Amino acid sequence: MLQIVGIIIGVLVVVVAVVLVVASTRPGTFRVERSTKIKAPKERIFAALNDFHQWPSWSPWEKMDPAMTRTHSGAPSGQGAVYEWKGNKKVGEGRMEITQAASPSKLTIKLDFMKPFEAHNTAEFTLETQGDSTGLTWAMHGSQNLMFKVMGLFMSMDKMIGKDFETGLANIKTLAET
Repeated sequence: MLQIVGIIIGVLVVVVAVVLVVASTRPGTFRVERSTKIKAPKERIFAALNDFHQWPSWSPWEKMDPAMTRTHSGAPSGQGAVYEWKGNKKVGEGRMEITQAASPSKLTIKLDFMKPFEAHNTAEFTLETQGDSTGLTWAMHGSQNLMFKVMGLFMSMDKMIGKDFETGLANIKTLAET
């Protein structure tokens, strides 16, 4: 019996070692990006992004926890505006700060997650005139420590976050075009 337990433990150690070695070879950074085309001027779209007070009208995470607590501080909008939230397991806890607001073309946000996992990323919104429409790209990028690399072996950050970006972009499109 002890011999069987020893074999099982040995196999588990080998499996864990293989997972760690494979995970350690994965890239140290990630990037998730989605784009859409909106029949509205850049200025109208930028205004909805640049003011955290307007995010409840389009952000996909706002609807995941209507009881989420929100705190605004810093500038009322644009560079220096801060938005902090605490919510259920789906939205977690975190803080965003607009670090660059190049109206109406680019918005950069420092994004710090505290729960369910600590992570520090950058979110960017880029707006480009495309004929009578605006091309809007939403991207998030950051570094991946070993824990996130291991998680990435079993689930795709692009598929997880990408769906939320697609929902948010569709919401912004509806908001800006009406």
